[in-house]
Amino acid sequence: MKVTISDVAKAANVAKSTVSKVLNDSPKISAETKLRIREIMKQMNYTPSSIATGLARQRSHTVGLLVDMSKESEFLNQFFYNIIGGIESVIGPLKYELTICNVQHSDEEGHFLNRLVLNQRVDGIIANNSVLTKELSMELDRLDFPYVSIGEIDAPASWVDFDNEAGGRMLTSHLLQQGYIRPAFIGGERDERIFTRRLNGYLQAMQQAGLSAREDWTVNVRADEHEGYRAARELLSSEEQERPDSVVCMTNYAAFGVLKAARELGIEVPGQLGVAAFDEYPLSRYTTPPLTSLNIDTFKLGVTSGQWLMDRIQGSGMASRHMQLEPELIVRESSAKKQLS
Repeated sequence: MKVTISDVAKAANVAKSTVSKVLNDSPKISAETKLRIREIMKQMNYTPSSIATGLARQRSHTVGLLVDMSKESEFLNQFFYNIIGGIESVIGPLKYELTICNVQHSDEEGHFLNRLVLNQRVDGIIANNSVLTKELSMELDRLDFPYVSIGEIDAPASWVDFDNEAGGRMLTSHLLQQGYIRPAFIGGERDERIFTRRLNGYLQAMQQAGLSAREDWTVNVRADEHEGYRAARELLSSEEQERPDSVVCMTNYAAFGVLKAARELGIEVPGQLGVAAFDEYPLSRYTTPPLTSLNIDTFKLGVTSGQWLMDRIQGSGMASRHMQLEPELIVRESSAKKQLS
């Protein structure tokens, strides 16, 4: 039986009008009461009629792009602005506005579900998979609220991503084809899906070549210049026959740190060490030597996510579809294998 507003009011021991005011985020209701009633709604699996039917009737003509402002990597990079440009190129001609929304997982009162979804301030949401937790995805699915994930997620929702396993295979296979036989993998944290996918591609390429990947040559660190440098100094300080002869880097920031460490240790790049990295921007073509990397068309990522979300909002799109875009290998000097005299 469908749970009604009367059922919620009875369970919370308040009037129906109080529940209605909570749904409308009335300032007349205390934060404590709002939190208590919203928790009861969640426990009872209550879907407000305004969400179930009103969204099809009322439009804000606004799309929310969720960002965790506590993570600089979420918004202080070229990819973020390319994605915004791709989304805007789709929704702008349809007379929709894009609003950047800071996600505050620890703030129940200011949580985006309350601020944006239940209060109908946006018609749909686009978010990185690092923001869309399993619990949030389940709640959005329960509300049948339009959203698209940028990055693969374990949910019925639509997501668009790059084929990170293919990218790992491409970079590793390229180094092996150049004559390197002992590639390491630097960067990425174990709980990141993107790291797992990229590492799997590296391991697959090694296996296909009949080579064994040394576990101690997979270094889990934050994929930035400082940690890339520190990891490379440690790996490359051994005797030449005991150290990697090449490195696949999680990002070109990590690769920049690897190049710096190699330069300080007097290790020639390329030749004694080959380096290749995910991500073309912003450093790859400007490093010394220029960096072999993968070009990932993040503008297209934004376009696809915007198109799918608008299809869903306008009722013409499938509830769930998935796409993996192919990266492009750009070969530069850092991975060339020179004959040593």
